[in-house]
Amino acid sequence: MALKRAKSRQKLLQSEIGAIRKQWRGRIRIALVYPNHYHVGMSSLGYQTLYALLNELDQVVCERAFLPDGNGPKTVRPTTLESGRSISDADIVAFSISFENDYPHLLTILEQAGIPLRSDERSNGHPLVIAGGVACFLNPEPIAPFIDCFLLGEAEGILPRFFQVFEPAADKKTLLKNLACQVPGAYVPFFYHAHYHDDGTLAAFEPREDVPPQIKRICLQDLDQISTASAVVTPHTTFDRSFLIEVGRGCPHGCRFCSAGFIYRPPRFRSINQLEQTIARGAKLTNRIGLVGAAVSDLPQIEALCQKFEDQNIRISFSSLRADRLSPGLLETLNKSSVKTATIAPEVGSERMRRVINKGISESDILTAATTLVENGVPNLKLYFMAGLPGETEADIDAIIELVKQIKHRFLKSSRARKRIGTITVSLNSFVPKPATPFQWAAMDETSILKDKIKKIKHGLRKVANIRINSDIPRWAYIQAMLSRGDRRVAEILLTTHAKKGNWAQTLKTVHLNSDFYVLRERDPDEIFPWDFIDHGIKKSFLRKEYERAQQALTTPGCQVDTCRMCGVC
Repeated sequence: MALKRAKSRQKLLQSEIGAIRKQWRGRIRIALVYPNHYHVGMSSLGYQTLYALLNELDQVVCERAFLPDGNGPKTVRPTTLESGRSISDADIVAFSISFENDYPHLLTILEQAGIPLRSDERSNGHPLVIAGGVACFLNPEPIAPFIDCFLLGEAEGILPRFFQVFEPAADKKTLLKNLACQVPGAYVPFFYHAHYHDDGTLAAFEPREDVPPQIKRICLQDLDQISTASAVVTPHTTFDRSFLIEVGRGCPHGCRFCSAGFIYRPPRFRSINQLEQTIARGAKLTNRIGLVGAAVSDLPQIEALCQKFEDQNIRISFSSLRADRLSPGLLETLNKSSVKTATIAPEVGSERMRRVINKGISESDILTAATTLVENGVPNLKLYFMAGLPGETEADIDAIIELVKQIKHRFLKSSRARKRIGTITVSLNSFVPKPATPFQWAAMDETSILKDKIKKIKHGLRKVANIRINSDIPRWAYIQAMLSRGDRRVAEILLTTHAKKGNWAQTLKTVHLNSDFYVLRERDPDEIFPWDFIDHGIKKSFLRKEYERAQQALTTPGCQVDTCRMCGVC
């Protein structure tokens, strides 16, 4: 069996281009763990970037590890991909966490590795367990008891100082105190204590030793300092043999539901010169280049960037496109790259709801985008919508159905002219309120209500040809909301569901905590949130004002970095 696993690992490594291998001897050994399966983790540009960053440090050797395959034996310890060592042999086990629903996998991996689940149960002989990623710097509290140290913010600005302070042989408490005091962005939960009111809301969150009362989220000011691109190109991911390049971070448009539009403020873009060099580097590995980011089509001079490579047999694609940013140059790139599917995100159906969420596009923009994409050779469309947003009515659900039908009408007319009819895929997701956004005060719809809304949309579109509908499961959206907005007490819920082998229905019936408290409750205007100790630079009063403007269906202009001082980041 061991020989079979070794051969399988070697075969996988041979199918990758760019995997990094270094000797463990004499270096700080890191097992970089993505708490999901290989194909999910290797589809994450953030995870790949962290892998490359760590291995660029001379004193560090970093190897990848993932959630073991569900078909394998439960007793097999998680091992690193490169050397096959157990992750428990590392000096540091580093989790890169993008999604809250991966929190239970974190416990599974620790247990299978023979590492105590709780930080306070680990000795000096255990690896230091750290965690980062967007889920962590939104709200780390639900997994705080399991993590020795969080790194909150963008890794490029944290890692150099972290490894100046880190000492593999140091006493654990002394090391953690040094990290908490000397590394910007380092959050050590052990040194903080939460107090609660009788009604369960947070009364105070205070340091119990001489550590910073607030943790500043670290932000890299100049993205040109480092290139963020695929460290490994492999066919075993969602992006088959594609070289992914991050064009920027953040988004200037300020959609009120979107955490990326707030925690990555101010929006920053890489220079065209650097992106040209990165594309040229990627083109040596594959002709498939994917430009990714929250606002790819807002990149200054993006047309000129694409035109630079139009005669080099390079296929350039985009993670998503705003309906009001489809310039002739972008459309020509899509055509020449033979892109089969383009993604746009109307999010909602009615003009009123577009104002509520501050989307900043019109129905005309959406319909024109659908027509233009097909006319320029993109046969298939993918549309993102949400159900359950604050202030949503039955009429707004009907408007989603009507808008999809209008898009289909435009789509069909343009497709017939090209004598090729593709497919429209509607991705329908339940709205989950996220920390550090204007909607962090909002209650989430009950699961039964979300089911009814999704059912209504599916029923309204079931007779429309060439439309596929993919919807999430509201029950899982409920779990995500609890993990997203929970406090440190939610860790006990995670421990219970871990003991019950992932049976959430049994867990929520048996735990003493009322999960509805975290999910279905409208938050008071002056309530202290579990994540308020993280300083993202955005004034909480600004977010609250945005929530109140949403309730009045009033829009707010997008980020004007050079002139605007409203949110506090700049």
